[in-house]
Amino acid sequence: MSLINGLPAHVLLVHAVVVLVPLSALTLVICALWPQAARRLGLALPLLALVTLATVPLATQAGEWLERHVDSDPLVRRHAELGDGMLPWALGLFVLAAGVWWISRRTGAPQLRELSGARSGARSGSVLHVAAAVLSVVVAAGAVVDVYRIGDSGAKAAWHDAYSKTATKSSDGD
Repeated sequence: MSLINGLPAHVLLVHAVVVLVPLSALTLVICALWPQAARRLGLALPLLALVTLATVPLATQAGEWLERHVDSDPLVRRHAELGDGMLPWALGLFVLAAGVWWISRRTGAPQLRELSGARSGARSGSVLHVAAAVLSVVVAAGAVVDVYRIGDSGAKAAWHDAYSKTATKSSDGD
């Protein structure tokens, strides 16, 4: 994918990444720390993370196309290098979202646990829950910081020479 309606696809696709990564990260942390939220959201949590994961390589491939169609610039190269690091974070969000969803389903019905008398399962469930919560916070924070760094470098690459610090026209129409 290179152009969408005459515009470089990367310019449009990055907006999906910039919105979906923090949204997935926030949703993951909420669900990891509040299991009832994970049970209420159900499959929406891993599906959101899967859509997020799918947008990253689309934006990256479109960015690689765009990089070949602009002048060589150190800021563009730095942005491309940073952008290549987003996929592992998005994959981590998806894996943890699926894990949190699975844990919430596995430990979700307190009545069933009480009826089965599974006491040892409660301890392993709480260890899984704590581990998933800690990993979720770490990966979510890393993903959000990385998407910020990538976006900031992209904005600098796109705009560093594209505007004047002084107005070129008066604001009252003169």
